[in-house]
Amino acid sequence: MRVSAQYNAFKTILVKEVLRFARIWVQTVLPAMITTALYFVIFGNLIGSQIGNIHGFRYMDYIVPGLILMAVINNSYANVVSSFFGAKFQRHIEEMLISPMPNYLILLGFISGGLARGLVVGVAVALVATIFAGVHLNNLLIVVLVVTLTSSLFAMGGLVNAVYAKSFDDISIIPTFVLTPLTYLGGIFYSIDMLSPFWQGVSLVNPILYMINAMRYGMLGVSDINVGVAIGMICAFNVILYAFALNLLRRGVGIRA
Repeated sequence: MRVSAQYNAFKTILVKEVLRFARIWVQTVLPAMITTALYFVIFGNLIGSQIGNIHGFRYMDYIVPGLILMAVINNSYANVVSSFFGAKFQRHIEEMLISPMPNYLILLGFISGGLARGLVVGVAVALVATIFAGVHLNNLLIVVLVVTLTSSLFAMGGLVNAVYAKSFDDISIIPTFVLTPLTYLGGIFYSIDMLSPFWQGVSLVNPILYMINAMRYGMLGVSDINVGVAIGMICAFNVILYAFALNLLRRGVGIRA
């Protein structure tokens, strides 16, 4: 398959994925903005006034990086898991797999679609945050890197979930019972320095903790974890999950009879 043909194939998947969430933006983008506004009103304004400052920042400002990244995680995951499972359910994913298009290109197309939705929602949530709190920027490169890597990681996670899912109910199991608890316990609303030593140790097992702290460092310049270690772990997670997802496509797990 020539390079130009590969580019056109990739672009076709990407455009399809972008148009898919863009034409129903009321369901894909707007809910994250409304939810974020509610978080600021309830947690930032009402509860935050009782907590005070954390690491020298107002509580309202301190939770901004985590809220942005939470929206990116949820939407990157949701975009790919629903799109890929829909392709399985309608049986047109098989046409992609038997075409000359390489498996890695199919994977990158779906990842890019999830990344696009994650970035769009992330920017929308950041705009909402400016209404309620100050949006700081300590290191733009780290912010872009963390958002991109995190969005890609959970886009791949969504694809893996879709590969193994056998019904539409199955695609909600991971977000409900795994993703949501890990996200809320990932340090969005608190610093792990506020926890006892035991629970600090438990928190370090949570991979989302590293992503949120790296994002917080990029925006506020503070982190509970060494930012180099955090970014290194995010990169490692991406490499491992990419290899796993690509292997699933090559073997046709959950797709071929």
